[in-house]
Amino acid sequence: MEHHTPATSSAKRRDAAVTNGFLLLTVFLAGIGTLGVEMIASRLLAPYFGTSQPVWAVVIGLTLIYLSIGYRLGGSLADRRPEQRLLFQIIVWAGLCTAFIPILSDPILRFSQQALLLFRVGSFVGALFAVLLLFSVPVILMAMVSPFAIRLQLARAQGGIETAGGIAGSISAISTVGSILGTFVTVLYLIPTIGTMRTTYLFAFFLMIIGLIGLRDWRYFLMPAIAAALAFYTLNVQTNIKSADCDRCTLIHEEESAYNYIQVIRQEVVAGDAIRLMLNEGLATHSIYYTRFEDTGDPIDLLSGGGPWDYFAVAPYFYPERDPTTVNSMLMLGAATGTAPQQFLAIYGADSRVDAVEIDPSIVEVGRTFFALEDASVSSQYPDYHVHTADARYWLETQADTYDVIAMDAYHQPYIPFHLTTVEFFQSVKTHLNEDGVAVVNAGVAPNGDDRLVQTLGITMLEVFPQIFIIDTIGGNNRILVGVNTPVGDGVAHFEANLSQMQQPVLREVMNWAVNIARPLREFQSEDSTLEPFTDDKAPVEQLIDSLIFNEVAR
Repeated sequence: MEHHTPATSSAKRRDAAVTNGFLLLTVFLAGIGTLGVEMIASRLLAPYFGTSQPVWAVVIGLTLIYLSIGYRLGGSLADRRPEQRLLFQIIVWAGLCTAFIPILSDPILRFSQQALLLFRVGSFVGALFAVLLLFSVPVILMAMVSPFAIRLQLARAQGGIETAGGIAGSISAISTVGSILGTFVTVLYLIPTIGTMRTTYLFAFFLMIIGLIGLRDWRYFLMPAIAAALAFYTLNVQTNIKSADCDRCTLIHEEESAYNYIQVIRQEVVAGDAIRLMLNEGLATHSIYYTRFEDTGDPIDLLSGGGPWDYFAVAPYFYPERDPTTVNSMLMLGAATGTAPQQFLAIYGADSRVDAVEIDPSIVEVGRTFFALEDASVSSQYPDYHVHTADARYWLETQADTYDVIAMDAYHQPYIPFHLTTVEFFQSVKTHLNEDGVAVVNAGVAPNGDDRLVQTLGITMLEVFPQIFIIDTIGGNNRILVGVNTPVGDGVAHFEANLSQMQQPVLREVMNWAVNIARPLREFQSEDSTLEPFTDDKAPVEQLIDSLIFNEVAR
């Protein structure tokens, strides 16, 4: 019979305590990895599929399915083979599978990019699900950790079944706390600091190290060697995340911020270059700057040839006998790198008061580097031009002054944040307008002419402003809705009369486009829309835009 001395029993108890402690630590670290990988999935998809609520719904929904499968498989496997070694083998394999995500996702994502450009919706959706399937194996494997850990802890528990609830609750709580940490660390620090690919490989090695510590088996060291080879190949062969998707274009900068995947593209145009800002899936230009302006200093060289930014400065001229000397302040919500503020300052004078609000500080820095964004913090040329990094509505309601023009162009292509489309939002805008001020909104139109977004925004704005007018941009892909703060009567006639006596060359040029080139100016009437106004309680803007997209695909 084996004799146990008090010292021997004490040593065994210490070993058990160490083992239990490391098991709980493993649960915590696996929780970090599970949600970290989910955040990577959403960010990996952003340059190709965007970050709209429907995309998030797919990511979260499939992740929950994978977690459910993992919980079920982990519980069943743990009952059959309650072996701690098997648990750490699962974690090592989860890390290795994570390491394959970047290299396997790249060709699928590039294919989906072309499918989206050509509106092959079946290929596009198929590619979306194919990429998310790449995440299924590591997420399922990591989900197996918690039920496995519960089973192992129950086997060691002296209280038996009477302690099952406490053990399950503790492990679930530890896993959840790890998941919370994994979410915030990944989104707020890792991805903005080292990028999506490196973050993916970091989590791959992180999981494999956890498993290797638990296994203490040199044979499994081949796995991190494979992951290292994959990382070396991917990070050295793939020079950029996504290529420039326009004619005569060169990608000159890309980065991942906490909010967006950002591309800066140089496009060759007549008499200089155009610098374009593209975000996420890259279906639209969010800012544009023509380098020839640096040589000429002529405000007309800042015009985009009929893009939506060009029309914000002419919106006040629905008022009768309006003169440029009476317009001297602007608030730009969704300023990006500052195209519209630059135009406003060049037209109305460097001493005009301009506040520009952009939620992504990385976009502001890109503006300073590539788009000649020079507010009062970096240049004395524009003493009353200030750029603010904040949510547009929050800043409007907490810090805004009053303005002649409040312009809104806060697209997260192709969507608009719902809280910038509601009656309550426009009521706040109205309180920050001067008596003869205007609220200006850029709204997209589907290629087939479906303008339900314009109709909805128009009927919503009409709940707040006495009159709404519509300007069609050149090309017809955007419409500019202008809400006047006080009634103006025949605003179209006033606009045309102001054009006839306009001396400022840039304003005259753009006003001429609005009157004579695109569709006629017109006043929006309540009977022009059968849709309901958006409110903070009900604003299905993404559902509406999804409908526009799929109708165009079907056509």
